[in-house]
Amino acid sequence: MEPQSHFDETRTDMNSSGRRRSVEPVLMDTAEVAAMLNMSTSWVYREASKLGLKGYKLGRGRNAKVLYKRSEIFKWLEQQKIH
Repeated sequence: MEPQSHFDETRTDMNSSGRRRSVEPVLMDTAEVAAMLNMSTSWVYREASKLGLKGYKLGRGRNAKVLYKRSEIFKWLEQQKIH
């Protein structure tokens, strides 16, 4: 059995009436954040801590994956609005 990815597909969950509802992923990887912001992955790695985005490192060394909370990304993005 292959492990499920955190972003490859939207998960489903059952609500109280027994109907399926989609559940958005909580974490995004660096490539997803970069694509959403229309920036490069190197920009995300370099600027994330300056922007107050805390990453969660999974794994070790060069193969480690850095994930970010989706809600923190949207919160930061909302703060960038020009009024």
